[in-house]
Amino acid sequence: MEESAEHVMAALRAWGVAFNEFGRRFGRDAGLHVTDAEALVLIVAAEDNGTALTQSALSRRIGLTSGATSSLLNRLEEAGHIQRHRDRADRRMVTLRSTETVHRRVDAYFHTVGADLATAMTRYDQETLDRLTHLVKDMTAVMERHLTLPDTD
Repeated sequence: MEESAEHVMAALRAWGVAFNEFGRRFGRDAGLHVTDAEALVLIVAAEDNGTALTQSALSRRIGLTSGATSSLLNRLEEAGHIQRHRDRADRRMVTLRSTETVHRRVDAYFHTVGADLATAMTRYDQETLDRLTHLVKDMTAVMERHLTLPDTD
């Protein structure tokens, strides 16, 4: 790998670490266990991407059994953080949605850093931002593809 690509990879890793730390701190400040916070972040992220996360997909992403995932979702639902919705076409399919309360909390918690990030991006022209968007989407697709591969333990 050439040196400039290594620098990009290092920068993306640093971004990922910082992003994950914000998620952990949000969960901690909301009084959530780290796994519950991770699940909530994944549910919100899926919504932000225009998709709905299913209980089984969440279970695979966070590495819990279906029973443990059900318990986690029960806690989040009882706390008013999520709602479960049955698919109209296939009643066995349950999708997960965060509540408006969670969206307000997320918006309030990330407001300052979001504004600072938006300001930082104003230093770049639209073409550069478009190219960066494509790069990050490509890198994300590679990572997600590898996340779906069977474990090789």
